Order: sequence, then C-alpha cells, then structure tokens
Amino acid sequence: MKILVSGGAGFIGSQVAQAYVEAGHQVVVLDDLSSGKADNLPAGARLARMDIADPAAAELVAQGGFEIINHHAAQVSVPASVADPLSDARSNVLGLINLLQAGCQAGLKRFIFVSSGGAVYGELPGQPVDESFPARPLSPYAVGKRSGELYLDYFAAHYGLQTVVLRYANVYGPRQVPHAEAGVVAIFMDRLLAGEPVTIFRSPDMPRGMKRDYTFVGDVVRANLAALTRGQGVYNIGTGLATDTLSLWEAVQAAAGRRGGHSFGPVRPGDIAYSALDCAQAAAGLGWRAEHDLAAGLAATWAWRVGR
Repeated sequence: MKILVSGGAGFIGSQVAQAYVEAGHQVVVLDDLSSGKADNLPAGARLARMDIADPAAAELVAQGGFEIINHHAAQVSVPASVADPLSDARSNVLGLINLLQAGCQAGLKRFIFVSSGGAVYGELPGQPVDESFPARPLSPYAVGKRSGELYLDYFAAHYGLQTVVLRYANVYGPRQVPHAEAGVVAIFMDRLLAGEPVTIFRSPDMPRGMKRDYTFVGDVVRANLAALTRGQGVYNIGTGLATDTLSLWEAVQAAAGRRGGHSFGPVRPGDIAYSALDCAQAAAGLGWRAEHDLAAGLAATWAWRVGR
C-alpha cells in the first residue's frame, strides 16, 4: 500500500514509518522538521518537507495516490497549548482538516488518527476507563484532539472514509526528546545523565505526583501496524496501569543503575491528576495488547539513550 505518515520524522511517527517500510509498504513522510529530525527517517521512505496546514500539503495528498494516511503530526505540549491556543489549533485542528479534505476528495480509503487518551477524557475516577467514558478535555491541546475525532466522524459519514482513532496513553521510548510533560521519561534520563535533580509536580492529594499510564513506543508501533487493515472506530492504546511520577523517577534510576535527586513543584495549568486506559476494545478490534512492562521499556530506552 502507499501510505502517507504525517509527523513521520518525529519520535513515534518515525518508528511507525519504519515499521511500514519494513512491512513492504511504500511510505511518504510529511514533516516540516520543526520538531522531527531528518535522521529519524527510515531508509526507503521519501520526505515531503512542509507544514500540514499549508496548501502544499493538501496538494501532496490530492496528487499522491495514497490509500492510507497515518496522522502523527501535532503540537504535543499541553502547557504550550494553554499559552497559545490559536497556534495549537492551527496545527492540531486546521492541519488535520487540510489533510482530511484533500484525502477524501482524492479517494483516500483509510485514515489513522493519533489522539490522546491521556488528555481527552479529562480527570478520571481513579481507575482505568474505556472508550465509552465521556470526554471532558481540560486543555486546548485536549480540545483539539477531541475536535479531530469529531471531524473524522464527519468525514466517515459523508465520504465513506474508514477511520481509526488511537487514543495513546503517555508514550515513551527511544527517539523521544525532552519536551514538555509528554517527554517526562526523556527529561528524567537527560537530568540523570547530567547529574541534575528533577522536579516532581504534585498536589496535596497526590503527594507522589500525578499518575499516568506509561506505554512503550514499540507496543504503540504494533497498534499502528494492526490499524492498517483491522478495526474502525476509537481504541485506547495503553497498559491500564497508572504510575505516579515519583515512582517513575525511581524506576528510571533503577533502569539506569544510577541515583539522582528530586524536588517538588505545584501542578501546572492543564495537568490532570490520574490517567489510565482500559484497552480491552483494542484487544478485540485490533488484536493488540501492550507487551512491555515499565521496567523492560525503561531498560530498552536507557540502553538507546546512553548508546546513541
């Protein structure tokens, strides 16, 4: 199949693009390299360097003969979305519509959209939730992701487009950059290598920090492979286990075999206290389950970090 991977030079998108190439597909990567790296591009994939919201990106989709678009390109920082909602919406809403509209007019068959299970649900009741849990986005970033899901519903209804929404938990692993809270594992590893303390953001009722579902990137890649031919609709992609930030810091130190210091700070605007995902629907619809526990995933990530 001929596949366009937007954001295919980034942390997750590049590894998805690589898996698609290795599976024998023809892959074009759409990325402006504002945060992605050309070095991440897999051999055999072609780079189209442009902004997803630009008319040139729509032209690429219109003329490219793509059967599937895998859409990873996004502004990924919750604090940045709070600081500049307009910029966030340009990337995460208008950029998506730009590709969707051009794709449907060109006869696109399937669209795989990366959403955020760690954001669109908002505050959770202290236990993993499935896809039926009401979306209550609490940041512009989360609002943009939920808006994208609704736009996919529209294009599916009016154009017959097959759509797969993957609501990621907090993804970590090789190639991740230390950028905002989404890259907390990368931040922790960089600080550990530099001998610098980390900051644990916490509230009075969460003394060890916020709890998140940390999911290894290799497992996420397998979900994207499955989504090429299986499933339609919305799927949580995570482990179902919530780890507080201090425990994560301790696990990073254990994986590295090093000790580091930490301090505490207050939660930031847009942060949520607890997030974990029930992924039974992905098991049924995609044949997918997470295979890496936190210790194994952190060990693989640390090995990459010190060996790069």
